[in-house]
Amino acid sequence: MDQKGKPKELISLLDYLYNLQRLGIKIGLSHTIELLHRCGDPQKNFKSIHIAGTNGKGSTCSMVAEILIAAGYKVGVYSSPHLVKFNERIQVDGKLITDKEIILFIKKYRTDIDKIKSTFFETTTVMAFDHFYNKNIDIAVIETGLGGRLDSTNVISPVITAITSISLDHRGILGSDLESIAKEKGGIIKPGVPVVLGEQEVVVKSILSDISKTNKSKIIKQINPKNIKINNLSTSFILNNKQFIIPLIGKHQARNAALSISIINEFDPRIKAQTIQEGLRKTSWPGRLQKLNNSPDIFYDVAHNVNGINALINTLNTIYKCRPIGLFVLKADKEIEIVLKAIDGKFESLIVTGGKEYGLLEGEQLAEEFNRHRIINIKVENSFNKALDQLINYSRELNIPGVVFGSHYIAKEVFDKFRFLI
Repeated sequence: MDQKGKPKELISLLDYLYNLQRLGIKIGLSHTIELLHRCGDPQKNFKSIHIAGTNGKGSTCSMVAEILIAAGYKVGVYSSPHLVKFNERIQVDGKLITDKEIILFIKKYRTDIDKIKSTFFETTTVMAFDHFYNKNIDIAVIETGLGGRLDSTNVISPVITAITSISLDHRGILGSDLESIAKEKGGIIKPGVPVVLGEQEVVVKSILSDISKTNKSKIIKQINPKNIKINNLSTSFILNNKQFIIPLIGKHQARNAALSISIINEFDPRIKAQTIQEGLRKTSWPGRLQKLNNSPDIFYDVAHNVNGINALINTLNTIYKCRPIGLFVLKADKEIEIVLKAIDGKFESLIVTGGKEYGLLEGEQLAEEFNRHRIINIKVENSFNKALDQLINYSRELNIPGVVFGSHYIAKEVFDKFRFLI
């Protein structure tokens, strides 16, 4: 969070919240359940929709929420990670939780947080649910953090669960193969609660279907959108003989929108197509193949796994009929080998950069990984801001689009560069 001009007490308490990250990631629900209990179990006082998956769950959450708001519901959204400021994670009807509300929660429950030794994510999950209760929402749209089964958000009793596409990611935590990851993500499926499934690999679909049958949960399969058309600002598609337009770019976003519509139809079948379109039109989900600049066209995408990177490359190829210029960063804990294979040969020119100040590999470290996997023709720039300037200049000289991708952690620098306010 930008702390310039904020009171000392506020800065101190925000630092306390962020420092909870030193406790790391704790897989399990006991701390979250205990802290919720000490807060009066706020999660029991509102309905919720729970969404897991590897790619697209944030976009899907945003679209579902906007449609529900357009239909007159008071809607809470809990998502992660944030791009620029923590407040983005917790919203009600599109309004971010305020610094004052964050501080009031921390001051009220700090003793309990310390006694339980709650992690950052456990604490912020409880903060979100407490905020939703205080705001008297009608429905919360909850995105899982990691996995599903033992994710801190999996303490709710949702009216609907949904699972977007699953691919390899966070293998050190969730499992080394698709089957293991699918079982973890499928852990949000609850007895008797309908589950909406996005497009999945055959093995994943089989596992999720088995979990659903064991729980006697009705399976709703996403209807595939037809006649998908994309440009550098929006995507249109046909679903159930009706046309929809979204201000998100890519065939994958059309599929996310179709999944969102399936969720809405199950939650409240009275919501009409016109209202659905109104909500989709208002959807904003920064950092997902987001256009930041014209002449040259520059995009930003937080994609850091194979499916996400493939989607951004295929989308830009479809729109521009050429290979783009890339500026790539990556965290050390990502699936480097399979990610590099997905990138190899897909860019006209590729700049690699990073920096420990962003929680990323240094540019030279990332370059070593490329060399180790015998991928050549990359440019190394250790200064992220200089790398941005290079991207813009190369893109302008060659008259082809450029894309910054690989991490959420560089969002502030990217948005500052292009004067985008979130």
